[in-house]
Amino acid sequence: MNDYIIKTDRLGLRKWETEDLVPFAEMNSNPKIMEFFPNTLNKEESDAFANRIISHFNTNEFGLYAVDELSSGEFIGFIGLSIPTFESNFTPCVEIGWRIAHKHWGKGYAPEGANACIKYAFETLNIPEIVSFTATINHKSIRVMEKVGMHYYGTFNHPKVDINSVLCEHVLYKIEK
Repeated sequence: MNDYIIKTDRLGLRKWETEDLVPFAEMNSNPKIMEFFPNTLNKEESDAFANRIISHFNTNEFGLYAVDELSSGEFIGFIGLSIPTFESNFTPCVEIGWRIAHKHWGKGYAPEGANACIKYAFETLNIPEIVSFTATINHKSIRVMEKVGMHYYGTFNHPKVDINSVLCEHVLYKIEK
């Protein structure tokens, strides 16, 4: 049995395992899942991202948790907390984010896991504020932000996205303890 750091009725959030890398790479190569990112990731890029997630856990008390669907035990993506690596008027900060396998969309897993992460961040980690951001055209993620009680704080151009890309302009949402 996995050691879950956070558990909800349907989800178990935990640190990453080697077995997560293959399904994670499949997710990251899926154009539907990566629609609001500049590009899909190949296996090497996906593994490098997973290694950065693991390194973040080793440096901080939190990270982007691997998520299992409890009923099946299946790895379905990540939900969790990270520290953005770019400079903006709202950094440094702690961000909440999620990436769920396409076949699990529409089940409410992202808000369920995000709510549990926010509670954990406020009550256990004593983090005073959490942000989330996405491309202004990513209405599904914006809806998750609103469902978990986050509030709109404006837009910004993401410094790691080409200024000419439709993905450059991002919305910023926040929630405070």
